[in-house]
Amino acid sequence: MSASTTNKSGPLSGLRVLDLTRVLAGPYTTMILGDLGAEVIKVEQPNTGDEARGFGPFQNDFSLYFFSVNRGKKSLTLNLKAPAGKQIFHRLVSCSDILVENFRAGTMKRLGLDYEQLKETYPSLIYAACSGFGQTGPYAARGAYDMIIQAMGGILSITGEADQPPVRVGTSIGDITAALFTTIGILSAVHHRQNTGQGQLVDVGMLDCQVAILENALVRYFSTGQIPQPLGRRHPAITPFEVFSSQDSYVVIAIGNDQLWAKFCQHVERTDLIDDQRFCTNVLRTENHDQLQPIMSHILSRKPTAEWVESLTGIGVPCGPMNTIDKVASDPQVQAREMIVNLESEIAGNASVPGLPIKLSETPGQVDVPAPALGEHTKEILTTLLGISGIEIDQLQQSGVI
Repeated sequence: MSASTTNKSGPLSGLRVLDLTRVLAGPYTTMILGDLGAEVIKVEQPNTGDEARGFGPFQNDFSLYFFSVNRGKKSLTLNLKAPAGKQIFHRLVSCSDILVENFRAGTMKRLGLDYEQLKETYPSLIYAACSGFGQTGPYAARGAYDMIIQAMGGILSITGEADQPPVRVGTSIGDITAALFTTIGILSAVHHRQNTGQGQLVDVGMLDCQVAILENALVRYFSTGQIPQPLGRRHPAITPFEVFSSQDSYVVIAIGNDQLWAKFCQHVERTDLIDDQRFCTNVLRTENHDQLQPIMSHILSRKPTAEWVESLTGIGVPCGPMNTIDKVASDPQVQAREMIVNLESEIAGNASVPGLPIKLSETPGQVDVPAPALGEHTKEILTTLLGISGIEIDQLQQSGVI
């Protein structure tokens, strides 16, 4: 790979990522790689770019949606349908370690740029394809967005209250889980290449990822034959493990074993519940949830959330408040872990984004560069990395290639 055009530090420093992704799952993948030190060159369609640039909210006419998952990247515009654009693309691939795309399966093949066609010329290339349904199977050519994947992957069917319409998970879990699995796949491929010199295809389907995180829902179905249903605020196998109303808001209690149950009962002066044959084990508490729930609700309604959190934490019973987003942002633990980072952009101005949750002692990552304007680094990359002259760049721009 050619020398980096950036001075980023971190454990992935020295790796170059060619990022053809858009919207969320793909950009979130490359955001993680960039936060950990990789140089990320985001290749976008001239004039339009990543469609997420059109998603709100906006600040100074710049999408903060786009801003939040494209920080630290460089933007290069390139028409991959134009012959000259494909030539430039090949030159970029030749000096990159990783290519990431999240088009529908078959899109890159039609462009003549899929893994099967690239691997002959670039055998060390790690090619990551993150799509709705993966590169194989009867649904491979279908498009997908997070909401579709939440529905098809069963998450919607077990989220919300019983006997009510399905409820979308409050964050784009279909996209985010796919991004995390794609990142894991890429790093696994990097390790393999370090040992063998050989690249490979990393094929991740969003639907596969949703199935992978169904955890006990699938296990319960296969073991009992019963189809899991939404349970609202409680856990299907651990009790009490749910959200309760306190005197002033909500409090979450997570009592994962019988020892914690005894501690809780002693603390609230209900020692009679410890040996109550309906509640003396977790299995019995779960079986008799309908009888235990009103008892717990009555107990926890007597004090404000803050008092419960302080007193129960003091005796080692896991609990916490149900924070709204404003309280999350100002939480002292979140602040101490630098999970809210302010970035200054010449275009968007000052904007806050989530920080990097991976804290490495020797090679920490960094979140310190804002998202790029469309094509902001096109000339820099073509000149510095590929040695294309200014005259040639002007010609490419006039012909709509960049």
